Amino acid sequence: MSGPRHIIMRRSSGGIGTRSKNRAVQVEQAAGECPAVKRRPTKKALKVAYESSQNEVVCQDPQEDIKQPKWEPKNWREQLANIREMRREKGAPVDVMGAEKCCDRTAPPEVMRYQVLLSLMLSSQTKDQVTSAAMSRLKEHGLTVDSILNTDDAILGSLIYPVGFWKSKVKYIKQTTEILKQQYSSDIPDNLADLVKLPGIGPKMAHLIMDIAWNNVSGIGVDTHVHRISNRLRWVPKETKTPEETRINLENWLPRELWSEMNWLLVGFGQQICLPVSPRCAACLNKDVCPAARLSKDHRKRPLPGPAVE
Repeated sequence: MSGPRHIIMRRSSGGIGTRSKNRAVQVEQAAGECPAVKRRPTKKALKVAYESSQNEVVCQDPQEDIKQPKWEPKNWREQLANIREMRREKGAPVDVMGAEKCCDRTAPPEVMRYQVLLSLMLSSQTKDQVTSAAMSRLKEHGLTVDSILNTDDAILGSLIYPVGFWKSKVKYIKQTTEILKQQYSSDIPDNLADLVKLPGIGPKMAHLIMDIAWNNVSGIGVDTHVHRISNRLRWVPKETKTPEETRINLENWLPRELWSEMNWLLVGFGQQICLPVSPRCAACLNKDVCPAARLSKDHRKRPLPGPAVE
């Protein structure tokens, strides 16, 4: 005859015996009447501390991958020190005729900033000597927002000729100047997002404008010189095809306090030593640590094939 199972426990002078108590629990479990048994809480996995290359302790879950060190090129500090030494005399065209030298520092701040913007617009695909001469003619004519808006396109073209793509630049200058007049009270934007919206202004120009005109380092100004030299020195993990791609790669590893220096430093180096064609490798202090240099039998350095240059 089936029915509920009865539990019989004997009393003793000392209460329920240990053996009887265990037996009672077993019977209750068999009858499905035993309450949930409390389990011991599992210990939480401890985080493991690793020491980084900067002597900082990084706590990390043992199940996660160990953080990999940030990529940086081999010998870059030595290469940079050598380039600084070669640029110590500051005798390259960029040193005396670059955008920073073309503006009138005695003019009102908004006029000075407008001149910085125009000098960089003119500098695209143009040698510094040609840009500097065009800026001199413009300043003599009157280089303010109002004076440029009141200048006939044909006259403006004659003032900036023979800068590269001068006809297109006449159009861009007029369009940009009108925007500055209407939207920025004859000043220039103080942020990268608005600068790159202006006709004729690309990322390289915008970063340089932010640095020179606003004293705000927003990124590295990468032109063809910086692009070429970064690839020759292998300052990028793999060969890059455009200056903008080079900029992104450089900013991923180069310390931010060096960003402002890079354009001026490498442009001058590219104008004097690391030329686009027939670079002067024999005179370069990096000849023994430059991946793009090869020593021929007559002790002249020849660069490896690299990306397209100007």
